[in-house]
Amino acid sequence: MFPSLFISHGSPMLALEPGASGPALKRLAAEMPKPRAIVLVSAHWESQELLVNGNPQPETWHDFGGFPPELFAVQYPAPGLPELAAEVVELLAAAGLPARIDSKRPMDHGAWVPLSLMYPQADIPVVQVSLPTRLGPALQTQVGRALASLREQDVLVIGSGSITHNLRELDWNAGPESIEPWALAFRDWMVDKLASGDEAALHDYRRLAPNAVRNHPSDEHLLPLYFARGAGGEFSIAHQGFTMGALGMDIYRFG
Repeated sequence: MFPSLFISHGSPMLALEPGASGPALKRLAAEMPKPRAIVLVSAHWESQELLVNGNPQPETWHDFGGFPPELFAVQYPAPGLPELAAEVVELLAAAGLPARIDSKRPMDHGAWVPLSLMYPQADIPVVQVSLPTRLGPALQTQVGRALASLREQDVLVIGSGSITHNLRELDWNAGPESIEPWALAFRDWMVDKLASGDEAALHDYRRLAPNAVRNHPSDEHLLPLYFARGAGGEFSIAHQGFTMGALGMDIYRFG
């Protein structure tokens, strides 16, 4: 059975400057059999309702600005898999979570940036599930649990976001050894609750975790963690680190 993964995808420049995360992602991919398909929730597909990408050939969406031309030239032409998208909708419906197909959605950078480091051949079909942000962590736990059985069908389940994500407080010149104490305290609290399986505390992180709102002024980048946890098994850490002082780059494995 495949694990589920939570990947902190960092800046879009990760695709060209993989730092320590690139080798960690390559190692993770090498440790597993090649999946039949990937089902992924990205922080960059926020929605009101649950949507599933049924596009058979999603375009590579450069959904950002202000980066060098080399990044806009990167393509990740992984196909979609409409029949798997339909199965995802059925599994969600069976769990009381109505969803519908979006057949035109491109692939945002929360998906293609980390996948380009794990599976550079872009030959594994990818189905994205949207992120109804306003419904918070508990919904993402439910969505993950509804799709957990896909792991038994050679499907790799991924939540792509960031363990910390306050872009206004980043130091773009800081080295990897420079870590803001407020970011570290939040990351360590999250790891402690993940390791102990304290779901109630995790769902109430904005009230209970140290510096929660400072680390996540909005919580779309943390919510994919709950999706990955809901879909997976036992928690373990695949990679830890920070860039720019306060942008956590942790990668977690569930199962």
